Amino acid sequence: MSSAFDRQSLIDQAAAVNRAARRLARQSTADRDDALRCMAQALREDTEAIITANKSDVAQARDRGLDAAFIDRLVLDQERIESMARAIEEIVALDDPIGGDDQMWTRPNGLQVARRRIPLGVIGIIYESRPNVTSDAAALCLKSGNGVLLKGGSDAFGSNRAIVEALRKGLGQSSLPEEAVAALGFVDTTDRQAVQTMLTLADDIDVIIPRGGKGLIRFVDEHSHIPVIKHDEGVCHIVVDGSADGSAVDQIVLNAKTQRTGVCNAVETLLFLKSAQDVHLPRVLQKLDHAGVQLHLCPTSAAAADAAGIQGYSPADDQAYAAEFLALELAVRVVDDLDEAIDHIDRFGSRHTESLLSNDYAQTQQFVTEIDSSVVMVNASTRFSDGGQLGLGAEIGISTTRLHAYGPMGLRELTTTKFVILGSGQIRE
Repeated sequence: MSSAFDRQSLIDQAAAVNRAARRLARQSTADRDDALRCMAQALREDTEAIITANKSDVAQARDRGLDAAFIDRLVLDQERIESMARAIEEIVALDDPIGGDDQMWTRPNGLQVARRRIPLGVIGIIYESRPNVTSDAAALCLKSGNGVLLKGGSDAFGSNRAIVEALRKGLGQSSLPEEAVAALGFVDTTDRQAVQTMLTLADDIDVIIPRGGKGLIRFVDEHSHIPVIKHDEGVCHIVVDGSADGSAVDQIVLNAKTQRTGVCNAVETLLFLKSAQDVHLPRVLQKLDHAGVQLHLCPTSAAAADAAGIQGYSPADDQAYAAEFLALELAVRVVDDLDEAIDHIDRFGSRHTESLLSNDYAQTQQFVTEIDSSVVMVNASTRFSDGGQLGLGAEIGISTTRLHAYGPMGLRELTTTKFVILGSGQIRE
């Protein structure tokens, strides 16, 4: 059961997380890694309790008629919890991002100048239905020396609470001093006033990271007194050129759309250059139709569908091109050339992830240079736009704003730098 909202308790908790974060940042890499190992083990030990809490959340979500994509993001089972534990252990294996010097140089007057990497401080994370974010975010923040205050969505409240209880148990069994354990904070209420209060606590929270739908992102962006790093929606594109290998096109498109639909890195719009209209379009439409994908087609692709005997598609319009379907739905458009494809992405994209399928070197160079999104791919599925898949360990989100990070945010993106200057008595003339 959710606790009643107590504004002063949340203010006090944020201050406690801030104090603990300062202590955490002073701990050794070995101690922080030991804490993460204990957290991973506690998740495994408490799997049954977490699944029990999750079943209650899922049942309530189904009673409310929430869609299949939402339920998919919400459900936890033994395999997914084991994956959460392994993700924490993968973070342990990564290099410690704090304490090292990114750059060092010597001035003509003999001053030695260095840029040393330090934690951001306290990170407030406001997120919706994916309970695995709870463990991923906690592990990334603690490994990078940051405190974290977690505010999950009401639909996953029981799951998130059970996960945090396990993580805190693990922290208590680790070599971290008791004063640092409070660096893992959890907003123990579903009351919406908690988010409003959290967004005002600029003295104790250094950055806010929202993960969720448009409504949440917009609310946080408009009301936060704290800098925001947005994990916005994923209107991802694949562009197909006639030079691309046919079997690769088929595999990549189907993987990007059907492997898991309710995630932000699933493809939502497929753009065929005119050079691919005859070579790839009819075949790909048939494969998507056979996979049960609901197609939204431009006039040219609709004509190809008609010729292939595909029925039940819808006409594509601006609303379809701007949609994050998070389902077995896909918008398809034929464009004249790569310039028109890039213009389409500039207009309708969300700066998340775009991929070009082509064996034309000049086109691939133009694409990676001119596309403005946080992740740009060539001949690969958009489903690889993920911190774990890119070698960052688990991710705290995919930033679609340039400040302070852009793209999947791993450990390094949860740090900043300070200047360290070593002198030998120099004074400024």
